[in-house]
Amino acid sequence: MTDSRARGADDAIRGAASVSRRRFLAGAGLTVGVAALSSMSGAASAAPGRVAGGEGGRIPALVIGSGYGGAVAALRLTQAGIRTQIVEMGRRWDTPGPDGKIFCGMLQPDKRSMWLSDRTAQPVSNFMGFGIDKDIEKYTGVLDCERFSGISVYQGRGVGGGSLVNGGMAVTPKRAWFEEILPSVDANEMYGTYFPRANAALGVNTIDKDWFESTPWYQFTRTARKTAHRSGYTTEFVPNVYDFEYMEQEAAGAVTRSALDGEVIYGNNAGKKSLDKTYLAQAAATGLLTVTPLHRVAAVAPTAGGGYSVTMEQLDEQGGVVATTAVTADRVFFAAGSVGTSKLLVSMKGQGHLPNLSPQVGEGWGNNGNIMVGRANHMWDATGAKQATIPTMGIDNWDDPVAPVFAEIAPLPAGLETYVSLYLAITKNPERARFQFDPAAGKVDLTWSQSQNQTGIDMAKTLFDKINRKEGTIYRTDLFGVYKTWGDDFTYHPLGGALLDKATDNYGRLPEYPGLYVVDGALVPGNVGVNPFVTITALAERNMERIIATDIR
Repeated sequence: MTDSRARGADDAIRGAASVSRRRFLAGAGLTVGVAALSSMSGAASAAPGRVAGGEGGRIPALVIGSGYGGAVAALRLTQAGIRTQIVEMGRRWDTPGPDGKIFCGMLQPDKRSMWLSDRTAQPVSNFMGFGIDKDIEKYTGVLDCERFSGISVYQGRGVGGGSLVNGGMAVTPKRAWFEEILPSVDANEMYGTYFPRANAALGVNTIDKDWFESTPWYQFTRTARKTAHRSGYTTEFVPNVYDFEYMEQEAAGAVTRSALDGEVIYGNNAGKKSLDKTYLAQAAATGLLTVTPLHRVAAVAPTAGGGYSVTMEQLDEQGGVVATTAVTADRVFFAAGSVGTSKLLVSMKGQGHLPNLSPQVGEGWGNNGNIMVGRANHMWDATGAKQATIPTMGIDNWDDPVAPVFAEIAPLPAGLETYVSLYLAITKNPERARFQFDPAAGKVDLTWSQSQNQTGIDMAKTLFDKINRKEGTIYRTDLFGVYKTWGDDFTYHPLGGALLDKATDNYGRLPEYPGLYVVDGALVPGNVGVNPFVTITALAERNMERIIATDIR
């Protein structure tokens, strides 16, 4: 998008503003997603379930979604004195279940685990010839595995979005790659201001190196590091939003265990600084935030009197629609995640509610090059029966022109020795897909095909083949199916679909409709090279600062 288009959008919006084995099998697949995926506090529980203004009411700012982009938007809007409503499809995770815990355990998942599914959908779905998914009661659980024709996408469902279910790896991307994928963004500002601001607000911290080297809880990481180094690869520690001081107290038996009790992809009951404890709690403390959980946005359309009508469906705990409500918002911030935002925009364009949206809407989606793989270590390279669920290290081979990979060393906390080194490889796969609206079915699908992962598989294979040759080891072929080496049919890191400076202007505005904004991972071209949530947060900080300064004040 040209600078003149961006200036034109600024002007237009200013104008608009004036108006055991069994135990192992049960837990193995549930815990392996922690390398990829990071309960509302008392302050953030303000105005539970209420729709601001009631049926037909008008609000200054409505945010669709409460993940990273939405949480940033809510905080900065409320700090600017703007009354703001968040609409969240998932539930508020602040009420303990029968076991006294908000989130269920991972070795024994119950209805709290999965979003509107009667069976768990685990990334590691098999072990030694056995399928390990489990039947559960259909419920508005915390982890969604949304299936498209060629890929499944894991997403968090609840107030706090993906921060509730991810492994918390808070990685800032390599600057050269960031400059390549987002050339319209001032990298000096991002690395000098917005990445540090995001890291501070998210509560990013680092593990104590001495404790890491001595604790049995990270033997699996040290083993994977050793084999990587022996093949000439480098590794690096990565920061996290899990409180590592709390983790040390867990190991000492001084506090309730969470990361050391197999918790992460179905939520952490303690230790993790998820968004409900950081950005959203601060926004709620202003007194200007209303959070409306279990509401799904069905339509967004301009109104004759200015602003946008937002129609939302209230869900019960089994996903049934129990009521439909409409409000009018002066401004709407799309923050439902790469998938949610892209689907909604493509659907609104296809149905004629927002027909003038750019043809770029829906384009540029990618899976962040995600490929999972496991290696079988020798008996003398044990990975440990005790494994923390929070990753702390990755193999950094991103600058290799043949095999550009950042491979997270993932835990497999099954409660017994498995000798398995597990990895989530983020590869520099250039393949992209688009979201398309099917008017006959009234649904949006994604054009991604599983074959598009082959480039990423080849990159990962080059790296791990070298380690296997050096170690005399083999791949595990029993983790992702029957005789299947690569976990290539799912992703934890959806990106793109409403790309910055293409579908939007250079600050996330949808210029065809002044007052509509995209603030989440849909803005980011489909591969950022690392876990993406710090990038999403920092980009939202940048964009919201400009939007508030020029469009609202």
